[in-house]
Amino acid sequence: MSSRANPKVAVLMGGPSAEREVSLTSGRECATALREAGYEVVEVDAGLDLVARLNEIKPDVCFNALHGRWGEDGCVQGILEWLGIPYTHSGVLASALAMDKQRSKDVYKSAGLPVVESVIAARDTVRQQHVMTPPYVVKPNSEGSSVGVYLVNEAANGPPQLSDDMPEHVMVETFAPGREMTTTVMGDRALSVTDILTDGWYDYDAKYKVGGSRHVIPADIPKQIFDACLDYALRAHNVLGCRGVSRTDFRWDETRGLDGLILLETNTQPGMTPTSLAPEQATEIGMSFSELCAWMVEDASCNR
Repeated sequence: MSSRANPKVAVLMGGPSAEREVSLTSGRECATALREAGYEVVEVDAGLDLVARLNEIKPDVCFNALHGRWGEDGCVQGILEWLGIPYTHSGVLASALAMDKQRSKDVYKSAGLPVVESVIAARDTVRQQHVMTPPYVVKPNSEGSSVGVYLVNEAANGPPQLSDDMPEHVMVETFAPGREMTTTVMGDRALSVTDILTDGWYDYDAKYKVGGSRHVIPADIPKQIFDACLDYALRAHNVLGCRGVSRTDFRWDETRGLDGLILLETNTQPGMTPTSLAPEQATEIGMSFSELCAWMVEDASCNR
């Protein structure tokens, strides 16, 4: 990063993915926090003119507040590497790997981390027949924020009728029952465990609408499970090659003890909205939102 007294930070937000609106909210929140921390900030809606905009702005750092495809899957990271602009979060390979749920799950399994069985299947096949015994979950293999997630219960009359905007191939995975929990990793430290309480499925609205879910932090769970979440999240972060901040999600079936703790996925660019989980965990360890954003800027680099 530049040694200028007042570094210029371009906050990348928006973009073309299904998570555009959440990214815009994240970006605005981060831009405000970085201005409070003393940085010169330019907000950039990352469209097809991104390279031209960055060449015009000449930022010292890019704060990547994009979510979903293109901004979170290694594409924007590749552009920033090519331009030689230091950036936040994970690099090209880790971003692409974490965004591909099936490939990242293969990496977890090779590292001895607990995951449920899953397959990649054609959308039309999933519509026509159960490709595994219910209950199971159907989701895009390369999206986040619970976009396009279908839960097929044991009592389902037939296979799910997936919408036409679902990808041609989707992930189908065994449903992991239990409590929804998550752990943020910041650098080489796992911060805490949050227990996420909702009235139903932890879907898009539960994640991003005020009152959609209740977060208990630190989670009121046995120390063995708490410590395992910290351990698994840090191991997942490292085995994927993540940098900066990541967040790993779990399900825990408390009737099965440690055997009931399942790693779902790792998000290399966690949401940074007023209801987001990573900033709450930073607050839990005594770090304000502005301090968290400033840490991410100071951690920025190329060759990530």
